[in-house]
Amino acid sequence: MEKFARQSLLTTLSHYLGVAIGYFNVLWLFPYTLAPEQIGIFRTVQDMAMLLVPFAQLGLGNAITRFFPQLKTKQASFLTYSVLITLLGFITISLLFFIFKNQVISAFAINSPQVIDFLAVVLLITLFAVVNTVLDAFSRSYMKIAIPTLLREVLLRLLSTVLVSVYLIGWIDFDQMVWGLSLNYLIVLGSLIVYMFRIGIFRIDLDFDFKRKGFKTEFLNYSFITLLGTAGAILIMKIDSLMVSSMIGLEANAIYNIAFSIAIVMEMPRRAISQVSMPVVAEYFSKQEFSKINKLYKDIAVNQTLICILLFLGIWSNVNNLYHFVPNNTIYETGKWVVLWIGFGKMCDVVFSINGEIIVFSKYYIFNITATVIMSIAVVVLNLLLIPSYGIEGAAFASFLSMFLYNFIKYVYIKVQLSFEPFSWDVLKIILLGVAIYFAQDYLFGGNESGILDLIIRSTSITLMYILGIFALGIAKENQKKVIEKIKGLRP
Repeated sequence: MEKFARQSLLTTLSHYLGVAIGYFNVLWLFPYTLAPEQIGIFRTVQDMAMLLVPFAQLGLGNAITRFFPQLKTKQASFLTYSVLITLLGFITISLLFFIFKNQVISAFAINSPQVIDFLAVVLLITLFAVVNTVLDAFSRSYMKIAIPTLLREVLLRLLSTVLVSVYLIGWIDFDQMVWGLSLNYLIVLGSLIVYMFRIGIFRIDLDFDFKRKGFKTEFLNYSFITLLGTAGAILIMKIDSLMVSSMIGLEANAIYNIAFSIAIVMEMPRRAISQVSMPVVAEYFSKQEFSKINKLYKDIAVNQTLICILLFLGIWSNVNNLYHFVPNNTIYETGKWVVLWIGFGKMCDVVFSINGEIIVFSKYYIFNITATVIMSIAVVVLNLLLIPSYGIEGAAFASFLSMFLYNFIKYVYIKVQLSFEPFSWDVLKIILLGVAIYFAQDYLFGGNESGILDLIIRSTSITLMYILGIFALGIAKENQKKVIEKIKGLRP
C-alpha cells in the first residue's frame, strides 16, 4: 500500500501541475490569442481524435492490465503483440472514417465547416494517442505510473502552450498551428518510448508463443468486450462537445470547453487513483481477495470525496473570480452554469468510487456492454433533446444525467453480484459538510467584488472551515491519525 500511496501522490501532483498549465492555457492564453471560433476548432479536432482512440485501441488497455499478472515471462512479446493489434485497429478505424467521411462532413458542414479541413489531423492524433495508451497500460502494469502521467498531463499541455505562443508571435499561421497538434502527440509518444527503453521495459520480441493454450483468444475476446466500456466512458466525456459544435457552432463549443476545463480539475484525484488502483484490483481478483477489494472500494470513495468536495467548493465558490481573469470574459462567462453541471457529473464519478475498475477486472466484465449501450443511447438522446432548447447548459445537464445513471447502474450491479459497498457515513458527512460550507461562505462573502482579493479570502476561509469540519466530525480517522503522527514526528 505504501507503493500504491506513493504512486498516487506522484501521479496526483503531475495531474495538478498539468491543471495549472492547462488553466493558464484555457483561461488566459487561448482566449487572449485565439478567436472563439479558433478555440472551437482547436478543441473539436482533439475531441474527435479522442473519441476514435478507444475504438482504434480495441479495448487493449484494460486487457493488458488484467492479463499482465498472468505472464511471468514473455512481457516483451506481449507488448509487441499488443502494439501490432492496436495498429491493425487504427487501420480499420481509418478505413471506416474514410468510408463514412461524407456523413462526418455533413454533420459539421452547416455550423462548423472549418473543422472539415483538419480531418487528417484527427487521424494523426488518433494514431499517436492510441499507441501511447497501449504503452501507458504496460507502464502501469509495472507500477511505473508517475512519469507517463507527467508526459501526458504536463508535457502535452506545455507543448500546447508553446504551439499557441508561436502562433501568437506570428511565426506560423493558424492552419500550421492545428497541424502542430499532431506533432505534440508524437513528441509525447516518443518521450514515453525513450523512458520505457531506459528503464528496460520497452523491448521488441516477435515470438508470440505465450506458452499457454488459448491465451491470445482469451485476451482478444476480453479486449473486444471491454472496448465498449472504454468507448462509452469516452463517449460520455466527448460527445457533448462535438454535438455542441455540430448543432450550435464553434464559438459555443469554445465557451463550453472553457467551462468544462474549469470543472474538470475536481476529477483529477479520481483519475490518478484510478490509474494506480487498476493493477491492484486486477491482482486482488487474480488471488480472489474479495475482502481487500471491498475495503479498497470504501477507502477510495472516502478519500476521493474528501479531496474532490474541497475542490468543488473552491471552484464553484470562486467561479466569478475565475472568469474575471479570462480575456474577453463577457463572451465566455455565459458558460458559468456549465461549470456547475459538469462539476456535479464529475462528483458522481468520484462518490461512486472505482465501480468501473471493479467490473472490468471481475468475471462480470461483460456487463460493460449492457451499461455502455444504455449510456451511449442516453447521452446522445439527452443531448438531442436538451441542446436545441437549452444550448450549452442543456449539453452540460445531459452529461450530468448520463454520468449519474452510468455510475448508479454500475453501483447496483456490483452491489447485487459482489455485495461490495462504497458508501459509508464518512461520505455522507463530507457531502453535508461541503453544503454547509458553501452556504456559509456565500453568506459571508456574497457581496464581495470579483478579483484576486476575493479569491484569496474565499479560498482560505473555505479551506480552514473544511479542515476544522473534518476533524470535528471525525471523518477519515485513519488518515487523521497518520497526519497527527507525521506532525509529531516533525517536532524536535
